[in-house]
Amino acid sequence: MSADDKTYRPLGAAHRPAPTPEPEQPEPAFVRLPPARDRLALVTGGHRRLGAVIAAALAEAGYALAIHGSHDTQLDPTLESAIGRNGTTWEGFVADFSDPETAEELIADIAGRFGRPPDLLVNSAAIFGQDRLMNVSADDLQRHYQVNCAAPVLLTKAFATVPSGAGDRCIVNILDQRIDHPHGDQLAYTLSKLALAGFTKIAARELAPHIRVNAVAPGLTMETADYSPAQMEKLKRMMPLHALSEPQHVAEAVLYLTRAATVTGQTLYVDGGAHLKAYDRDFMHL
Repeated sequence: MSADDKTYRPLGAAHRPAPTPEPEQPEPAFVRLPPARDRLALVTGGHRRLGAVIAAALAEAGYALAIHGSHDTQLDPTLESAIGRNGTTWEGFVADFSDPETAEELIADIAGRFGRPPDLLVNSAAIFGQDRLMNVSADDLQRHYQVNCAAPVLLTKAFATVPSGAGDRCIVNILDQRIDHPHGDQLAYTLSKLALAGFTKIAARELAPHIRVNAVAPGLTMETADYSPAQMEKLKRMMPLHALSEPQHVAEAVLYLTRAATVTGQTLYVDGGAHLKAYDRDFMHL
């Protein structure tokens, strides 16, 4: 297929499940948008947790999906349901970003499978550790930087250089609200997200006018087993808006940036206002 051929034709084993009858399905959690016909989104870390919610929102919006996972692409049930409900064309791709060179190869693999490169790149994959200045190691710093910053940079490079047709192409990096008031917890993770925030502005300037680059910075969104219900309620009251961000709020911010044709170099905070305050410790320890 030539770079100018805009006909979408998945190759190989790209999945196209038969759509199920709409009346039998519950109303989706996302506002329906005009279908993004023939548009392909790559969501890194898109098979689980927040990445899966973002991918599900893109499926509802009409995107075909390239779903990345570091070791597998077993779909979260919510994402699997959205794909089935919308008859979404999708394929899973495994790449371990601890070797950042696999990130550059991923774009070519997707283009080969779908017969075209992605129109949208969402850099959501990340690792997260528990380290502080007094115990952080060189390995901690290197691993977090490779996965959380170097891989998105190399994905951006490949995304920008692969031959593609005309049309609005964009990148959305998933950051963290802590970048405005960094604390000492999870030091390697925090430094890697600060680096990715800086790269967002560099890439927006370097890739204009052909590619837009923006970011979304969530606050505490999907709690883990480390949080108790009472702690979550306390943390909610600590936010300026007395509310914590919901996963679908983050997905809606990503969707907005995919359609905001004159927006680039921006970071949208989806955090209940948390970035307006400085916290002594990570939310886990408050």
